[in-house]
Amino acid sequence: MPSRAFRPGPVGPAPGALLLCRSEPGSVAPAAQLLRERMVLAPSGGEWSVLVPEGRPWLHGEEPVDRVLTGWATALAVAAPWPVLALWWDADRAGYTLASGFRRPVGYVWLANGTPAGEDEAMGTFAARLGLDPVLDLQSLERLTRPDPDADARARLRGLLAVLTRVGVALPAGLAPGEPAGRLRELARVRPDALPIEPGGRRDIVRAGLDVVEDSPLGPWLPRTGSPGSRALALAQVTVGLPLAAWGVRRHSGGWITAGALLVAHGALGLAYGLAVPRD
Repeated sequence: MPSRAFRPGPVGPAPGALLLCRSEPGSVAPAAQLLRERMVLAPSGGEWSVLVPEGRPWLHGEEPVDRVLTGWATALAVAAPWPVLALWWDADRAGYTLASGFRRPVGYVWLANGTPAGEDEAMGTFAARLGLDPVLDLQSLERLTRPDPDADARARLRGLLAVLTRVGVALPAGLAPGEPAGRLRELARVRPDALPIEPGGRRDIVRAGLDVVEDSPLGPWLPRTGSPGSRALALAQVTVGLPLAAWGVRRHSGGWITAGALLVAHGALGLAYGLAVPRD
């Protein structure tokens, strides 16, 4: 829908975002470092973690928060064995993007006043990929796609999070949809269980990439023996990642550039894995 149709509303003028990963912080930290962005990582329920980004791409650049978060979620999801849910908002809209492996991301958008602006079938795909109840939970999600004059975009995201409590999501106190990125980051930083994620050097990125590859579903395909299967998969990652990164460059999308670059990096790591790790 064209941006001129959107009107600022109760979500507030400052954009913000959260990345929910279905894994413990110890597994999320190496993958998050590959994004090369300053973030704060904290537990967000029994088997979930939350990444609170600093927000430089949308606060100090021209790229909208939803495009950045979609690229980041996609990059994390192809790098790790767990799904990634991006929640985002700005003065005009709010929404989510769920990325899982190499599957096409699914998402939904609400205007600032809460008017649904997404595709209804997205909620069904969303519920199925997260293992939500196909009847009760899906009914709750579908209510978020119907007109409600008393629910703005911020309330819609709170409703989404209420459903996600049934799969263990529990955001830390204060990390609420609609808050600006700076306030979210400050609230996350003071938590005793918070872990800062800082952009590392090239050596740190390579080490993090090897850790992520080894723990991911691709790990069995990247064996110490350097089998033909592992080389074929690594080559496929490079083949997919290069045009994705090029598409991001044409669209001036840092998020999609990151996703493509991460695929290329993983492919390159896969090709070099047999040399970097001694064989059994």
